[in-house]
Amino acid sequence: MTSGAMRLPASPPFDPDAIPDEVVLARGGTSLRLAWRDGTRGELPAETLRLRCRCAWCTRERIEARFPASFPRASVIRIEPMGGYAVHLAFGDGHARGIFPWTYLRDLAREAVPVAAAAA
Repeated sequence: MTSGAMRLPASPPFDPDAIPDEVVLARGGTSLRLAWRDGTRGELPAETLRLRCRCAWCTRERIEARFPASFPRASVIRIEPMGGYAVHLAFGDGHARGIFPWTYLRDLAREAVPVAAAAA
């Protein structure tokens, strides 16, 4: 067994540009609005976030074909930072296991209809 200091990566193990400048939870927790310094904006409905949870529990439910096809009354009730790379979301149905990395939320926002286009 060797001893010594652990080597840290030369750069962060996440994309610092994925960290949004603004995160706003809509009234009632129905959606999460995000804005990044590159001008990207997105609004993610709570149902989308609940459906796209990647925690071990939800993953197992999908594998076993027991994951619901929808969460029509989904709401986000709590957002907690996880280091500088992610947020932990708690949902109104009691589910509070999901860690959502900023890169994942940015990718989900890019898949969604842009906020400016939705308003037009």
